[in-house]
Amino acid sequence: MMKRNPETSARERVCLFAKSIYDRGLTHGSTGNISMRLEDGRFLVTPTGSSMGFLDPQDLSVLDKDGRHISGLAPTKEVSLHTAFYGVRKAPTGAVVHLHSHHSVALSLLDGIDAEDMLPPLTPYGVMQLGRVKLLPYIQPGDPAMGDAIRTLGPQTSAVVLANHGPVVAAATLDKAVFAMEELEATARLALEMRGQTPNLLSADQIAKLVIAFNIDL
Repeated sequence: MMKRNPETSARERVCLFAKSIYDRGLTHGSTGNISMRLEDGRFLVTPTGSSMGFLDPQDLSVLDKDGRHISGLAPTKEVSLHTAFYGVRKAPTGAVVHLHSHHSVALSLLDGIDAEDMLPPLTPYGVMQLGRVKLLPYIQPGDPAMGDAIRTLGPQTSAVVLANHGPVVAAATLDKAVFAMEELEATARLALEMRGQTPNLLSADQIAKLVIAFNIDL
């Protein structure tokens, strides 16, 4: 049996995950974007102005290892977010997902949110998959300053939320990035539902044990 081209498979996986995200209402219209690192160091990126529910694998943008557009449609205007995460994280980064998901954006609009750690420790899974999620100030979409803001963060950062805009998650693989993004949105929804109440948060000792057990870099 002839071996499938790895790039062809990668293109199809990006579109498959993008459609799943769109179909479940985690992003809408032409919002959201995904990038994925190929084996040779190039990057696949969803095109600007495209809907994640209707992507064609052949239309995906391709960037070289330095982030320059080399083929396919023009990449998302928020490509600086993606290239910054690939450059700043000490952990291996194979994919970056950025959405305009409802509950994450809603949480970013509220007063009293801890910008250094915006998600309360409601479940172990938020801690395990995301670590500490920082809230970044509003920056106009497409402004390269978004990438600059990512580069100021620590190399352990895997997830942020852009105020009035949406979350960005980086991980070793595409599926891990998508699953972590889903966990971020679910935790943000829980946090909103618990506003004005006194939920039983994970204790500092419980979080410390998770950090050790799952080698979490906070």
